[in-house]
Amino acid sequence: MENNWFIEFKKQRELGDIINITFKFIRENYKPLFQLIYKIVGPFFILLILAVAYYTYSVAGNPIEALTSGGSNFVISILLMLAAMLLFYAALYGTILHYIKNYISNYGQMNETDVKNGVQKDFFNLILLSVISAILIIAGMMLLILPGIYLMVPLALAGSILVFKNYSVSEAISYSFTLIKDNWWITFVSLLVIWILVYFIGLVFQVPLIIYTVVKTLTMAQEGSMADPASYSDWIFITLNVLSTVIQYLLSTISIIGLAFIYFNLNEHKNLTGTYETIDKLGE
Repeated sequence: MENNWFIEFKKQRELGDIINITFKFIRENYKPLFQLIYKIVGPFFILLILAVAYYTYSVAGNPIEALTSGGSNFVISILLMLAAMLLFYAALYGTILHYIKNYISNYGQMNETDVKNGVQKDFFNLILLSVISAILIIAGMMLLILPGIYLMVPLALAGSILVFKNYSVSEAISYSFTLIKDNWWITFVSLLVIWILVYFIGLVFQVPLIIYTVVKTLTMAQEGSMADPASYSDWIFITLNVLSTVIQYLLSTISIIGLAFIYFNLNEHKNLTGTYETIDKLGE
C-alpha cells in the first residue's frame, strides 16, 4: 500500500529537484536511517575514529615533516586509516543504499532484517568495488588528470548499480558507463554541486579547528617554538581534528543519498522503469 508521504525514487528530476528531494528524504527518514547506521556502521565508525586519532598523533600536525622523517608510525597510520575507511564506507554505502532499496520495495516502510542481510551480502563486493574504482581513478589522474575526472563520474554510480540492480562488481562498473552515456556532463555537474554543498556544510564544523590552529600558531610564533611540529599535537588539537574529520565522513550520507537519486534519474531516462511500473499499477 502506497503512503501519501512516500518519496518516489524512480522518477526523472532536474538538478535542483534532486538536491531538494535529497534533503527532504533525510528530514523524513533521519531517525530510522541513523538508527540503522548506528547499529550497522557504528563498530566501523569507532575503528575509523581510532585510526584518524592515531594518524593525527603520528603526523603531529605536519604530514610533510612526518613523511620526510621516514617514521614507520606515519606509514602504519596511513595504512590503518585507509583500511578503516574502506570498511567504514562499505558499511555506510551498504546501509544507506539497502535502506533506500527496502524503502522503495515496501513503499516507505523499512525492514531492519532485510537491510542488515543486504549489507552483509554486498559488504565485500562494495569494498572490492571501492578498491578497483580507486585504482582506475588514480591511474586516470596520472594520465594528465582529465581521464581520472572522466572515470570518477560513472564509477561514483557503480555502488548504486551494484545494490539496486543486484549486479556483480564487474557488471556494475560496466553498466555505469552505459548509464551515463550521453549524460556525462549533467551527471558531472550534479555530482559537483552535491560535493561542493557537502564540503561547505563540513567547513562549518571545521571552524573551531581552524581558529584553534591559528591561535596556537600565533602563540608558538611568539614563544619561538614553531620549529618543533610535535608542539601542535596536544589533546585539544587531536580532539578537534578527529571531530571535524569524523563529521566530514558522516556528511557522506548526503552524497550517497544524492547519488541514489541521480542513479534513478538516469535510469528513468534510459529504461523508464518507474513509468512502466506506474502504468502496470493503473491496469490492476
